[in-house]
Amino acid sequence: MNRVSVDTAGRPPSVDALARELSLSHSLPHALLVDFARRAIAEKPSEAKKLADKLADDFEQSLLRDVINATGVLLHTNLGRAPVAMQTSNRASNLELNMATGERGSRQATVGKLLALLCGAESAIVVNNNAAAVLLVVAALANSRDVAVSRGESVEIGGNFRIPEVTEQSGARLVDVGTTNRTRLRDYKKAIDKRGNDIALVLKVHPSNYRVSGFVEDTPVRELATLSVPVAVDIGSGLIDNTCPWLESRAPSWLSNEPAARQSINDGAALVMFSGDKLFGGPQCGVIIGRADLVEACAQHPLARALRPGSTTMLAMQSLAMSYLGRTATRDIAFWKMATISTSDLQSRAEKIVTAAKTGEVCALDSIPGAGSAPGATIASIGIVINGDYLTRLRMNETPIIARVKDDKTFLDLRTIQPDDDEIVVQALRQLAE
Repeated sequence: MNRVSVDTAGRPPSVDALARELSLSHSLPHALLVDFARRAIAEKPSEAKKLADKLADDFEQSLLRDVINATGVLLHTNLGRAPVAMQTSNRASNLELNMATGERGSRQATVGKLLALLCGAESAIVVNNNAAAVLLVVAALANSRDVAVSRGESVEIGGNFRIPEVTEQSGARLVDVGTTNRTRLRDYKKAIDKRGNDIALVLKVHPSNYRVSGFVEDTPVRELATLSVPVAVDIGSGLIDNTCPWLESRAPSWLSNEPAARQSINDGAALVMFSGDKLFGGPQCGVIIGRADLVEACAQHPLARALRPGSTTMLAMQSLAMSYLGRTATRDIAFWKMATISTSDLQSRAEKIVTAAKTGEVCALDSIPGAGSAPGATIASIGIVINGDYLTRLRMNETPIIARVKDDKTFLDLRTIQPDDDEIVVQALRQLAE
């Protein structure tokens, strides 16, 4: 085949001919290759082939695909947070079909019952993320009224999600309570009783991606529950129960300061909101649990339809809830497998990888939960260290390996690498050694 180029008369190459040449090295749809060819010819006809190749390469690299998380961050936001296996078929599902009557049903009914039972609440619904859960709660319960939030909890988390702006978008008015570092029960009472305020809800927000220490004080849920208005608690990271009854041993120490859904309900929270793709170990979604009348008010709000999740999310949440209730979470849920694997097992795997790859050294590391969960907490781990910065080469592996670098050394943390992927790591390290 003739290679395309600017001809002797100075005319640019044919778009179709360039697209067909690109197809020899790129397995992308023809329409995409035509677009890359057209853009390259328009921008730089004399180097159209080189530029079109780069456009195609860059696009291929941008496609969503499986990667191996070797960073030691269990819930890595850039890598999709909790890894979840999508177990679906090509068949339809009874997402909104009542199987007993044959009539239309609710996508929330069964999953909501499972989540409510799991968390010790009256009712529950699922929306498409935790930001949506907070937005829906405030919109449904406090539209055109006031919401009391501690100044120390009027936070911003990832993606410019700010509590004041969410409150504004919900149609409610934010009332700041207390000070940045100390907010007491009397501060909330004062705000509720203040003339001119119309407080419908107290919103307690867990500052999940940072910690404030020193001269600080906040008001626990059990005290807030004595107030004359409902208390909605955004616990963020989705720990179901701080006793972790699904684990064979006691709850790990790195969860000691993490708020949990069941305990928040037991302490009197009217509603609790949390993420599904963090410590819960599920897909991206948000969960609202609590008093049946308040959950129903959220479910009936017009925003609920815009924020509802699809069938794959609901199927995954159903499966996860059943695993928690059946005490099989460490067998079925990838996050809890990663979180609970012993360092002795990691040590054994690391030694086998280093021996097989004939490069690297076994080293002790500290993994972190990630995604704003348990900020400041670490989990003892074992990994492999290689002298030099190999981030790019590992990322360009056929199955990309996402590692980390410090002091010109590359680290691969075994805690976040699935055991089934060890052989891929061996092959990648061998290529580095060669």
